[in-house]
Amino acid sequence: MNRDADAASALWRAAVAARGAVGNADAAAVGNAVVGAGREVLVETARGTLCALRSGDPAGRKLLALHGWLDNAASFIPLQAALSSFDLVALDLPGHGASAHRAPGYDYVFVDWIHDVLDVLDALGWPQAMLLGHSMGGAIASMVAAATPERVSRLALIEALGPVSGKASDAGERLRKAVPARRALRGERPGRVIPTLEQAVKQRLAVSSMAAEAAQLIVARNLRALPGGFAWRSDPRLTLPGHVRSDEAVVLDWLRHIECPTLVIAADPAPVYFTAEARGTRLAQLRDARLEVIAGGHHLHMEQVDHVGALLRAFLQGAA
Repeated sequence: MNRDADAASALWRAAVAARGAVGNADAAAVGNAVVGAGREVLVETARGTLCALRSGDPAGRKLLALHGWLDNAASFIPLQAALSSFDLVALDLPGHGASAHRAPGYDYVFVDWIHDVLDVLDALGWPQAMLLGHSMGGAIASMVAAATPERVSRLALIEALGPVSGKASDAGERLRKAVPARRALRGERPGRVIPTLEQAVKQRLAVSSMAAEAAQLIVARNLRALPGGFAWRSDPRLTLPGHVRSDEAVVLDWLRHIECPTLVIAADPAPVYFTAEARGTRLAQLRDARLEVIAGGHHLHMEQVDHVGALLRAFLQGAA
């Protein structure tokens, strides 16, 4: 990450210092220490209070950023400098980071993410905005653009274009796995104590292929304090298997309803759930689309900031 790694490491050291200062009393202080240039904002929605990091120019074009599954708003900190001319709001999606969890007894159904985003746009007073999404956040952004084209002027997607689809022949087995998993989870699981921030980063890196500096930013925002250490503050229900996945033909029709200019930035090699072939078929459904493929991993927006930032800035400014 070069100089980007140096900046991330500096933020990480600030989080470590905050951990020493607050002891176990205030996990939010640790997460806030790694905010970087953004400031915390609270957004009231129908399903609870959501948190976000706001940075850039308040008079600039409105840009809402949506992170990936089990990430949070901190994943966009490395891009804040590149996108400083925009009014950038990076959201903690429900159940992630500092945002509220779904109410007890409810699930994370994909269509609800669409309404979460629209609720945030309404609360911010943004009749229209540009959307930037990574992975799951990109899938959500795609669906918002398809459902409400009048609300989205430009769509920038990183490692995503529409939601992950499922085969119709797998629907019954998927349901049989999802229902008992959901029934077995009663209330919030007690948090397992993670003794140090460094150990939390190691746990994240054990299940995610990304640079350590990128993991540090995400992890520091996703911890809450417990006696003797930390626990993840993301909602355990996010890890449950989904009950339903739409057939690919359905997803393709959704994508045909996206009207705005769209930029897709994809990693090479492509992940198994978003192959180059599938990506090409989906891209062909769009009216005005451009693809950029960059050698790198799934979190390339955190690891190749200069390259990704330049592509995003030019596209969002309308110059590409």
